[in-house]
Formats: sequence, structure tokens, C-alpha cells
Amino acid sequence: MDFCTNMRRLRKGKHISQSVIAEKLNVSQRTISHYENGTCQPSIEGLIKLADMLEVSIDELVGHTPLAK
Repeated sequence: MDFCTNMRRLRKGKHISQSVIAEKLNVSQRTISHYENGTCQPSIEGLIKLADMLEVSIDELVGHTPLAK
């Protein structure tokens, strides 16, 4: 899996809205939608915050290593 698929799956699995993620990252909800659709990617700082919020490693979030079950 890739970043956009993992992000969507993890966010929905934790029942977190795109708006909540956007607020915590100081971006718009539309930006989060773009992340999940693969049309843009977060900054390194944003990626770190996302991984922390979703309680996974950056490697898991970007698809470098499989998501823990």
C-alpha cells in the first residue's frame, strides 16, 4: 500500500475526520483530501505529526513497512 491509501485507512479506522486532522496540521480539509487522493503530499513536519496522530511509524504510514495488525 502507499501513503494515500494508508492514511485514509488509518484515519477512518480511528474515526478521525479530515477536518480534525486538518486543524491539527494547520492546513485545510481540502489539503487532507488531496493527501488521501494522492494529488499532493505533506511536508516532513506534517508527515511526522500525521504518524504521531495515527499512532504508526513514518515507515508504516508511507508504505515502506507493512502496517501492524
